[in-house]
Amino acid sequence: MAAEPQDSLSYRTTGSTCLHPLSQLLGIPLDQVNFVACQLFALFAAFWFRLYLSPGKASPEVRHAFATVFGISFVIFCFGWYSIHLFVLVLMCYGIMITASISNIHRYSFFVAMGYLTICHISRIYIFHYGILTTDFSGPLMIVTQKITTLAFQVHDGLGRRTEDLSAEQHRLAIKAKPSLLEYSSYLLNFMSVIAGPCNNFKEYVAFIEGRHTHMKLLEVNWKQKGFHSLPDPSPTGAVIHKLCLASVSLLLFLTLTKTFPVTCLVDDWFAHEANFLTRLCYLYVVMQASKPKYYFAWTLADAVNNAAGFGFSGVDKNGNFSWDLLSNLNIWKIETATSFKMYVENWNIQTATWLKRVCYERVPWHPTALTFILSALWHGVYPGYYFTFLTGILVTLAARAVRNNCRHYFLSSNAPKVAYDAVTWAVTQLAVSYTVAPFVLLAVEPTISLYKSMYFYLHIISLLIILFLPIKPQAHIQRRPQTLNSVNKKKTD
Repeated sequence: MAAEPQDSLSYRTTGSTCLHPLSQLLGIPLDQVNFVACQLFALFAAFWFRLYLSPGKASPEVRHAFATVFGISFVIFCFGWYSIHLFVLVLMCYGIMITASISNIHRYSFFVAMGYLTICHISRIYIFHYGILTTDFSGPLMIVTQKITTLAFQVHDGLGRRTEDLSAEQHRLAIKAKPSLLEYSSYLLNFMSVIAGPCNNFKEYVAFIEGRHTHMKLLEVNWKQKGFHSLPDPSPTGAVIHKLCLASVSLLLFLTLTKTFPVTCLVDDWFAHEANFLTRLCYLYVVMQASKPKYYFAWTLADAVNNAAGFGFSGVDKNGNFSWDLLSNLNIWKIETATSFKMYVENWNIQTATWLKRVCYERVPWHPTALTFILSALWHGVYPGYYFTFLTGILVTLAARAVRNNCRHYFLSSNAPKVAYDAVTWAVTQLAVSYTVAPFVLLAVEPTISLYKSMYFYLHIISLLIILFLPIKPQAHIQRRPQTLNSVNKKKTD
């Protein structure tokens, strides 16, 4: 299991040590203090960027250069000499971008980026042996890998495939010209997302830099019918304040709940041998709940940073309100009220799920669900716990799909049965997720097996029985590949 850094070693970092006194004062590892400091500085820089380097006051080249230089500075501050891994990967993949043939550009970029990331993951295990005593540089490397592969596939779609063979989304995001080195570096290393993401699309990022981002979304709405003679200028201030409040609450919960219910409780003798099964189940849920606020904090703050710079506008909702959730990585309300495994997964780490869909699920010719889970595990790292989680996730996903398609329609006849069904499926979903993701935080094989033995492998057994005896009905299958423009046009002609 992941060893907690010893107090005497908490200051060890490859990044800057200037905030070491603050780290000691707060009792928080220096790498975490550096991360928060960078994100808070990025927040103020984002407001300045939007106000004083707006598209009307600065050229796209200046905005690209500023975003890149600040991003590189943040990376060096947080990760020191480890940041060289990021720069090497970016330069290698840009070399592929400008030299590889269009027919292979996406393949070469994918295998080089994922290969380099995997080598770095492996080296961290052998160097630190599960104990992370220095700053974890793999986070930014994972985000850069997503962006490199996303861009490579979109360039391939734009220059190497026929328009009629693309889905509507692939056509919308396809790139018709290879980016310059400045554009490429800015997209991958900009200060708004280099530390904590999220992944975004190159076309939307360039539109933001050039000042076309919000207008592109607003043009989808007929504003003249709403009494506007010109396009309004949406302000992100309200969205930023809302997200900063969420991030603050998440940070408070992280500093209290996580210390009160550490993951080490799941392998204590009391949990494994003395507590009854129901107590173990409830305690597992509580511990897993306590491990989530740090993700809520990091992702919500990262979203706020992008919004503060003016990036992330997604249009107008059904009530006519401006929405700033284009880059949102999670929907906390939908996560905590999810009544299906699918609903939970779709609202957790949203941008990564979108990346997996675009580069794997929609493109592989066979076993898309299994290969997508495997790619997700490989992208996260090579700790055995990740593979326990994602392989278990495959079973649970298939079982949940079978139950939903075979049973749900029986409870939709009236309100009372539906409410009862939703209540039961909520409880089952939350417990199933806790069981599935526990190895993700335990990391190693021994504590994972110990936990699952204490739980009698109940979810594995139930999922297998459901898959064997309650198959998905043929009519319940959902078309995996999106319709291409060619197939849509053919239907219209018919």
